[in-house]
Amino acid sequence: MEADASVDMFSKVLEDQLLQSAKLVEEHLDSEIQKLDQMDEDELEHLKEKRLEALRKAQQQKQEWLSKGHGEYREIPSEREFFQEVKESKKVVCHFYRDSTLRCKILDRHLVILSKKHLETKFLKLNVEKAPFLCERLRIKVIPTLALLKDGKTQDYVVGFTDLGNTDDFTTETLEWRLGCSDILNYR
Repeated sequence: MEADASVDMFSKVLEDQLLQSAKLVEEHLDSEIQKLDQMDEDELEHLKEKRLEALRKAQQQKQEWLSKGHGEYREIPSEREFFQEVKESKKVVCHFYRDSTLRCKILDRHLVILSKKHLETKFLKLNVEKAPFLCERLRIKVIPTLALLKDGKTQDYVVGFTDLGNTDDFTTETLEWRLGCSDILNYR
């Protein structure tokens, strides 16, 4: 009997708390709706203009990235072009590869997909046999290696497939997540 009374009392307290919370949320929503209802045409027009300006800026940024070679995964022929490409863009992923390495071809497939999805980052590849000085300077010893560069400086590396589950059949999302961890692309 006493247990039933305490359960009833607990239920009543819980019910009151829930009702009180619901009333607070409802009051907040009512006040937000009232604010929107009281907006005049000028305020709505100002809100619309701000949104349109943000969309224009985003489109302008996208066009700038495309003009700098973003949105595609391409090979650069030499070390000289590497430095020029890195200077032009804030975020760069460079795949150091060798034609004879199967894992480089696996990585290529994923990078093609990511280059089209993440316009904020430039995706390049460079044959290590054509860039011995750069490989030595960046201490690239394992193929494939992704050099992750931000503001012209090497920020991180993805060496081999260790960070990708140590398997040849990792997903594009796994690579996307790994690059996002280094803030080289906007991972959501």
